[in-house]
Amino acid sequence: MKPDEYKTIASSAKGLYKDKGSKFIALAYPVDSVAEAMGILENVRKEFHDARHHCFAYRIGAEELNWRVNDDGEPSGTAGKPILGQIRSFGVTNIIIVVVRYFGGTLLGVGGLVNAYKNAANTALSSARIVKRTVNIRFSLVFPYSEIGRVMKLIKDENIDLSEQSFEIECRLIITLRKSLEGRIIKKLRNIDNLSFKLLEENQESKYFIN
Repeated sequence: MKPDEYKTIASSAKGLYKDKGSKFIALAYPVDSVAEAMGILENVRKEFHDARHHCFAYRIGAEELNWRVNDDGEPSGTAGKPILGQIRSFGVTNIIIVVVRYFGGTLLGVGGLVNAYKNAANTALSSARIVKRTVNIRFSLVFPYSEIGRVMKLIKDENIDLSEQSFEIECRLIITLRKSLEGRIIKKLRNIDNLSFKLLEENQESKYFIN
Protein backbone atom coordinates (compact mmCIF):
# COMPACT_ATOMS: atom_id res chain seq x y z
CA MET A 1 0.00 0.00 0.00
CA LYS A 2 0.99 3.64 -0.45
CA PRO A 3 2.26 5.57 2.61
CA ASP A 4 -1.08 7.36 3.04
CA GLU A 5 -3.20 4.20 2.86
CA TYR A 6 -4.23 1.85 5.63
CA LYS A 7 -6.71 -0.96 6.30
CA THR A 8 -9.48 -1.02 8.87
CA ILE A 9 -12.87 -2.68 9.35
CA ALA A 10 -15.90 -1.16 7.65
CA SER A 11 -18.24 -1.64 10.62
CA SER A 12 -18.52 -3.43 13.93
CA ALA A 13 -18.06 -7.19 14.01
CA LYS A 14 -18.57 -9.96 16.57
CA GLY A 15 -16.97 -13.30 17.30
CA LEU A 16 -17.33 -16.09 19.84
CA TYR A 17 -14.98 -18.70 21.28
CA LYS A 18 -15.74 -21.27 23.98
CA ASP A 19 -13.42 -23.42 26.04
CA LYS A 20 -14.17 -25.57 29.12
CA GLY A 21 -17.34 -23.69 29.94
CA SER A 22 -15.85 -20.22 29.57
CA LYS A 23 -17.33 -18.02 26.88
CA PHE A 24 -15.27 -15.34 25.13
CA ILE A 25 -17.27 -12.76 23.18
CA ALA A 26 -15.11 -10.61 20.88
CA LEU A 27 -16.44 -7.22 19.78
CA ALA A 28 -14.53 -5.25 17.14
CA TYR A 29 -15.23 -1.61 16.28
CA PRO A 30 -13.69 0.90 13.86
CA VAL A 31 -12.50 4.03 15.69
CA ASP A 32 -10.75 7.29 14.82
CA SER A 33 -9.38 8.30 18.22
CA VAL A 34 -8.40 7.06 21.66
CA ALA A 35 -11.37 8.91 23.15
CA GLU A 36 -13.76 7.06 20.83
CA ALA A 37 -12.14 3.73 21.69
CA MET A 38 -12.47 4.39 25.42
CA GLY A 39 -16.09 5.40 24.97
CA ILE A 40 -16.82 2.11 23.23
CA LEU A 41 -15.03 0.19 25.98
CA GLU A 42 -17.18 1.87 28.62
CA ASN A 43 -20.35 0.99 26.70
CA VAL A 44 -19.27 -2.64 26.40
CA ARG A 45 -18.56 -2.79 30.12
CA LYS A 46 -22.05 -1.47 30.85
CA GLU A 47 -23.74 -3.86 28.41
CA PHE A 48 -21.83 -6.91 29.69
CA HIS A 49 -21.67 -5.76 33.31
CA ASP A 50 -22.05 -9.31 34.62
CA ALA A 51 -18.94 -10.62 32.81
CA ARG A 52 -15.76 -11.50 34.73
CA HIS A 53 -13.32 -9.70 32.38
CA HIS A 54 -13.40 -7.04 29.65
CA CYS A 55 -9.99 -7.31 27.99
CA PHE A 56 -9.04 -5.18 25.02
CA ALA A 57 -6.49 -3.95 22.53
CA TYR A 58 -6.61 -1.01 20.17
CA ARG A 59 -4.43 0.40 17.41
CA ILE A 60 -5.00 3.86 15.95
CA GLY A 61 -3.37 5.86 13.17
CA ALA A 62 -2.06 5.08 9.70
CA GLU A 63 1.47 4.73 11.09
CA GLU A 64 0.15 2.13 13.57
CA LEU A 65 2.26 3.55 16.43
CA ASN A 66 -0.59 4.36 18.83
CA TRP A 67 -1.70 1.18 20.57
CA ARG A 68 -2.63 -0.17 23.98
CA VAL A 69 -3.46 -3.53 25.54
CA ASN A 70 -5.22 -4.39 28.80
CA ASP A 71 -5.67 -7.76 30.54
CA ASP A 72 -8.36 -6.55 32.96
CA GLY A 73 -7.42 -8.94 35.75
CA GLU A 74 -6.31 -11.89 33.65
CA PRO A 75 -2.68 -13.04 34.11
CA SER A 76 -0.28 -10.54 32.55
CA GLY A 77 0.16 -10.98 28.81
CA THR A 78 -2.59 -13.57 28.35
CA ALA A 79 -5.37 -11.36 26.93
CA GLY A 80 -4.50 -7.92 25.56
CA LYS A 81 -1.35 -9.00 23.72
CA PRO A 82 -3.01 -11.95 21.93
CA ILE A 83 -5.83 -9.62 20.85
CA LEU A 84 -3.33 -7.06 19.54
CA GLY A 85 -1.46 -9.87 17.82
CA GLN A 86 -4.55 -10.63 15.74
CA ILE A 87 -5.01 -6.95 14.89
CA ARG A 88 -1.44 -6.91 13.60
CA SER A 89 -1.85 -10.24 11.82
CA PHE A 90 -4.82 -8.88 9.85
CA GLY A 91 -2.89 -5.68 9.13
CA VAL A 92 -5.63 -3.34 10.34
CA THR A 93 -5.60 -0.15 12.37
CA ASN A 94 -8.12 2.38 13.69
CA ILE A 95 -9.75 -0.44 15.59
CA ILE A 96 -10.53 -1.61 19.11
CA ILE A 97 -11.37 -5.19 20.01
CA VAL A 98 -12.92 -5.92 23.39
CA VAL A 99 -13.14 -9.57 24.45
CA VAL A 100 -15.70 -10.19 27.18
CA ARG A 101 -15.17 -13.34 29.24
CA TYR A 102 -17.80 -15.26 31.16
CA PHE A 103 -15.96 -17.67 33.47
CA GLY A 104 -17.07 -21.27 33.18
CA GLY A 105 -15.64 -22.56 36.43
CA THR A 106 -12.52 -24.25 35.06
CA LEU A 107 -9.12 -22.54 34.97
CA LEU A 108 -7.57 -22.57 31.50
CA GLY A 109 -3.98 -21.84 32.43
CA VAL A 110 -1.71 -19.32 30.72
CA GLY A 111 -1.55 -21.20 27.42
CA GLY A 112 -5.27 -21.78 27.37
CA LEU A 113 -6.04 -18.11 28.00
CA VAL A 114 -3.65 -16.92 25.29
CA ASN A 115 -5.26 -19.34 22.85
CA ALA A 116 -8.79 -18.31 23.87
CA TYR A 117 -8.28 -14.57 23.52
CA LYS A 118 -6.37 -15.04 20.27
CA ASN A 119 -9.11 -17.17 18.75
CA ALA A 120 -11.89 -14.94 19.98
CA ALA A 121 -10.29 -11.89 18.35
CA ASN A 122 -9.66 -13.93 15.21
CA THR A 123 -13.33 -14.88 14.89
CA ALA A 124 -14.39 -11.23 15.08
CA LEU A 125 -11.84 -10.08 12.51
CA SER A 126 -12.64 -13.00 10.22
CA SER A 127 -16.28 -11.95 10.14
CA ALA A 128 -15.48 -8.26 9.52
CA ARG A 129 -15.29 -6.56 6.15
CA ILE A 130 -11.82 -5.08 5.79
CA VAL A 131 -11.55 -1.91 3.73
CA LYS A 132 -8.78 0.39 2.55
CA ARG A 133 -8.79 4.04 3.64
CA THR A 134 -6.58 7.03 2.97
CA VAL A 135 -5.01 9.66 5.20
CA ASN A 136 -6.31 13.06 4.08
CA ILE A 137 -5.48 16.65 4.88
CA ARG A 138 -7.57 19.81 4.55
CA PHE A 139 -6.66 23.28 3.41
CA SER A 140 -8.50 26.57 3.71
CA LEU A 141 -8.01 28.77 0.62
CA VAL A 142 -8.64 32.52 0.34
CA PHE A 143 -8.22 34.31 -3.00
CA PRO A 144 -9.70 37.11 -5.14
CA TYR A 145 -12.59 36.29 -7.47
CA SER A 146 -10.35 37.03 -10.45
CA GLU A 147 -8.40 33.82 -9.71
CA ILE A 148 -11.41 31.50 -9.44
CA GLY A 149 -10.80 29.97 -12.86
CA ARG A 150 -7.26 28.87 -12.01
CA VAL A 151 -8.28 27.54 -8.62
CA MET A 152 -11.22 25.52 -9.92
CA LYS A 153 -9.10 24.12 -12.74
CA LEU A 154 -6.54 22.91 -10.20
CA ILE A 155 -9.28 21.29 -8.13
CA LYS A 156 -10.70 19.54 -11.18
CA ASP A 157 -7.35 18.44 -12.64
CA GLU A 158 -6.13 17.00 -9.34
CA ASN A 159 -9.50 15.47 -8.41
CA ILE A 160 -9.55 17.36 -5.11
CA ASP A 161 -12.64 17.26 -2.89
CA LEU A 162 -14.32 20.61 -2.26
CA SER A 163 -16.18 20.55 1.06
CA GLU A 164 -17.02 24.21 1.66
CA GLN A 165 -17.18 27.25 -0.59
CA SER A 166 -18.07 30.93 -0.44
CA PHE A 167 -17.83 33.15 -3.53
CA GLU A 168 -18.02 36.86 -2.79
CA ILE A 169 -15.53 39.68 -3.29
CA GLU A 170 -13.10 37.33 -1.60
CA CYS A 171 -13.48 33.63 -2.28
CA ARG A 172 -13.05 31.05 0.44
CA LEU A 173 -12.79 27.27 -0.05
CA ILE A 174 -11.99 24.26 2.06
CA ILE A 175 -10.43 21.43 0.10
CA THR A 176 -9.54 17.85 1.02
CA LEU A 177 -6.73 15.87 -0.57
CA ARG A 178 -4.63 12.79 0.03
CA LYS A 179 -1.58 13.28 2.22
CA SER A 180 0.71 12.00 -0.54
CA LEU A 181 -0.33 14.92 -2.78
CA GLU A 182 0.51 17.59 -0.20
CA GLY A 183 3.85 18.75 -1.65
CA ARG A 184 2.64 18.90 -5.24
CA ILE A 185 -0.56 20.77 -4.41
CA ILE A 186 1.20 23.30 -2.18
CA LYS A 187 3.62 24.06 -5.02
CA LYS A 188 0.73 24.69 -7.42
CA LEU A 189 -1.18 26.82 -4.91
CA ARG A 190 1.85 29.04 -4.48
CA ASN A 191 1.81 29.75 -8.21
CA ILE A 192 -1.67 31.31 -8.04
CA ASP A 193 -1.57 35.09 -7.58
CA ASN A 194 -2.87 36.57 -4.29
CA LEU A 195 -3.95 33.19 -2.94
CA SER A 196 -3.35 32.31 0.70
CA PHE A 197 -3.86 28.89 2.22
CA LYS A 198 -3.76 27.31 5.65
CA LEU A 199 -3.55 23.72 6.77
CA LEU A 200 -6.55 22.93 8.97
CA GLU A 201 -6.17 20.74 12.02
CA GLU A 202 -8.84 18.16 12.67
CA ASN A 203 -7.81 17.93 16.33
CA GLN A 204 -4.98 18.97 18.61
CA GLU A 205 -3.18 15.63 18.37
CA SER A 206 -2.52 15.64 14.64
CA LYS A 207 -2.76 17.82 11.59
CA TYR A 208 -3.99 14.82 9.61
CA PHE A 209 -7.38 13.23 9.73
CA ILE A 210 -8.53 9.80 8.67
CA ASN A 211 -11.37 9.55 6.19
